[in-house]
Amino acid sequence: MPLRIDHSVTTQKLRSRVERLFDVSAGKILSLEKAWNFEKGSPVFTIRGKYGSRGWTEWTQGFQFGSSLLQFDGTGEQRFLEMGRKSIFERMATHVSHVGVHDHGFNNISTYGNLWRLMREGRIPFNERENDFYELALKVSGAIQAARWTQIGGGKGYIYSFNGAHSLFIDTIRSLRSLALSHQLGHVLMGEQDQKISLLQRLIEHADTTARYAIYYGEGRDAYDVPGRTAHESIFNIKDGSYRCPNSQQGYSPFSTWTRGLAWAILGYAELLEFFGALRDREAGRPRRSVFGSGTETVFLRAATITADFYLKNSCADGIPIWDTGAPNLHRLGDYLSKPADPFNRWEPMDSSAAVIAAQGLLRLGNCLVLQGEEKRGTRYRQAALTIANAVFEEPYLSTDWNHQGLLLHSVYHRPNGWDYIARGQRVPNGESSMWGDYHARELALMIGREARVETYPTFFAKIA
Repeated sequence: MPLRIDHSVTTQKLRSRVERLFDVSAGKILSLEKAWNFEKGSPVFTIRGKYGSRGWTEWTQGFQFGSSLLQFDGTGEQRFLEMGRKSIFERMATHVSHVGVHDHGFNNISTYGNLWRLMREGRIPFNERENDFYELALKVSGAIQAARWTQIGGGKGYIYSFNGAHSLFIDTIRSLRSLALSHQLGHVLMGEQDQKISLLQRLIEHADTTARYAIYYGEGRDAYDVPGRTAHESIFNIKDGSYRCPNSQQGYSPFSTWTRGLAWAILGYAELLEFFGALRDREAGRPRRSVFGSGTETVFLRAATITADFYLKNSCADGIPIWDTGAPNLHRLGDYLSKPADPFNRWEPMDSSAAVIAAQGLLRLGNCLVLQGEEKRGTRYRQAALTIANAVFEEPYLSTDWNHQGLLLHSVYHRPNGWDYIARGQRVPNGESSMWGDYHARELALMIGREARVETYPTFFAKIA
């Protein structure tokens, strides 16, 4: 296995790095808050250390405001709570009612969801009117996301991407949190003739469709069926619902693996396992719901573990991956997987954002397995996550230059489109940051810090009553 798991790393040993990350993070958030012009849209990634926008969709605004909430959560500094809350109240309403995107879980769970979670955990005082406001936003967001639906054969379907009804993105697996919370809060999607459509059922169907078509299991599906690899996009014929082929938007090809998409899969399925575990605990002693009788959690666990294993085999020794496992110049890097990642290499960029997303997924997956009595397998994933955190929470990935607005360096956005900045003297992108990379670095740090301090375990659903 290329990732060399360090079994000596613990959350306690990472505590000083977590605290340093949040110390550095504070200045980054304040710098962006002071400089950003909202007429430009949402900040997406840095160019020469300054955040800029990219007119595709406004999918990163929730990460901007959500980062302030994570900063408050990690440090207790009240000004960041007020900053984040004010921005959410003023600027996030259109994201709740956005019918044209597949990323409600990114924008709305990172903002309204975090505020609701903090209130449920007692991190901020309970306010009935505010709580009702957050819950209304979360209910509506989940239903609108679920309405973006393509029906396929076998009574299944999926939430389609902004590319259109034919398109299923691997990323959307983490957006299912919006459906999960909306369902948890007692909401349904109302359809034609007042049909009540279960958000939980749509969540299950989307996750099942993603597991079936966007993840490979080494079963001879095609000539590139490597166990655990993922396709960024899956294409369907919307006339008859049949699957047609894999595709890629941000990866190198349909038959290689874009590693950030792989990371979304690991984290998305791990969180679903946690959510369904909590639902199962709530349902103990009651008649079992039909959705739990179909091997749903088995499908999720298989998807989570096979993608996690593929990640461990295809990342560098410190757990940081190349942006795509089939990138065209990998042959020039020699035995690159046996060494720590080199973000300054001449041939292919690394993606630190994939690393922090995957690390959180590995940590949550490991925790699920340990709770189920699979101590050995669970500990392996946990230690892999801590090994990655140990690498990315310091230089050259942690940005300590106060003139640079980013927190996590060496993130990649869209290599095929050429959107990533390449500095003078360099041949590939490096040294830049992204909103999702910075946000998920903070989210990973928060999770590790809470465990080190023996505090409440953070989940998007807080607690299922």
